[in-house]
Amino acid sequence: MDPPVARPPADRHTGNGAPTRNLRDASWESIREIFALDPTTIHLNTGTVGAMPYEVLDTVDRVTRHWTGGLMDVYRPAMFTEYRAAIGRAYGVDEDEMVICHNATEGVARVIHGLDLHAGDEVISTSHECYSVLSNFNLLRNRHGIVLKVLTMPSGYDVRADEIVEMFERAITPRTKVLAFAAITLFTGTMMPIRRLCELAHRHGLITVIDGALLPGMLDCDMRALGADFITCSGSKFQCGPLGTGLIYIRNKVIPEANPLPLPTFWPLISTWYPMKGSPPPRTRTRVASCNIGDYLQSAGSANLARGAGLAKACEIWDEIGRDRIERYIMSLADYARTRLIEAFGEAAMYSPGADPRLRSPLIAFNPFRNPEDAWNIKKFIAFESRLAHEHRIWTRWTEFDVPGSPHQHYAARICTHLFNTREEIDRTVKIMVRLADDMA
Repeated sequence: MDPPVARPPADRHTGNGAPTRNLRDASWESIREIFALDPTTIHLNTGTVGAMPYEVLDTVDRVTRHWTGGLMDVYRPAMFTEYRAAIGRAYGVDEDEMVICHNATEGVARVIHGLDLHAGDEVISTSHECYSVLSNFNLLRNRHGIVLKVLTMPSGYDVRADEIVEMFERAITPRTKVLAFAAITLFTGTMMPIRRLCELAHRHGLITVIDGALLPGMLDCDMRALGADFITCSGSKFQCGPLGTGLIYIRNKVIPEANPLPLPTFWPLISTWYPMKGSPPPRTRTRVASCNIGDYLQSAGSANLARGAGLAKACEIWDEIGRDRIERYIMSLADYARTRLIEAFGEAAMYSPGADPRLRSPLIAFNPFRNPEDAWNIKKFIAFESRLAHEHRIWTRWTEFDVPGSPHQHYAARICTHLFNTREEIDRTVKIMVRLADDMA
């Protein structure tokens, strides 16, 4: 990697030009100051897109200017080797298993269409997956004749992890090849029992594909230890990197304590590294990689070097603050928000799990309206979100999902807590939501 791209500025600055303190010891109030946030707004929609730190914005601008109009080789830096190694270390994996891509949607598509699936092969997923997951598997169903079995996830405050694992286990048949699920569901914010589902897949010899769009920047996790074969991630949500960035984790060696299964056959689509004649080396059956599968996926011609550098910078900032520290703060703030929402609207209004702490996440979905039938009134939820944004400068989101036994698709308001949010913001938001919901009753 060329030095102008790989090396950060010597000093870290906030938006007003003043150097910050050591981020590991800095207060959350001072950490908030490093983000390009409008002080007149409350940003509670990180599940859609985060807020970039000023230094990430500066990195994108600096690297863009460096590479504009120069007579330089853009292909070697586009492998992002140093960035992949650094980001991989933060998530317990190696450079050969980490890929920087354009976003989670692209990552999902490249993984799904790289699977070696054929007519009659069965994929088990849920109706609470992101559209990009289900649409790509449906494309495989239409193109190759695979069988897509979509399970309806339970929702509500009292959902337990055992229910979810048992639901998947009941659905497995001799034709099942893949378990595909979100690490944290987009719509209800359910933190899936990831390791237990992967262990279930191991017992049945199944490939695991995880939509981990919300993982980076939220959890201090070891991706290898989760036991999955593939995890696709967003770089612009909780990781707060530039728009148009994502990550792919692809298991590239057999480490029995993490995942004892042989590496699945995989076709690295959109690859200029794949040989023009012959085949790559056979996939390893040991702890030693037989090839750098990450290079096969990373090598796709020129890349947006500025956005790659910006994502690497965002990850570096997270490492400096401490990913363990960030996770504790986010989860603590989510617990506070959940308590305040229950006080305001009641447990019955919650679509997100709360009784089982293993399923809690910073995404909380709920029905703010007193009339239960309003749960399938999309116009009310659109108006609720719009009024929060335009009248009160509070950014949230409405979501839609299936509920077992309901003839209607349900809608919910959703908030997300992140490291730049505060309890005061939560208190103000809940008070305004109560008034607004009563006004719309």
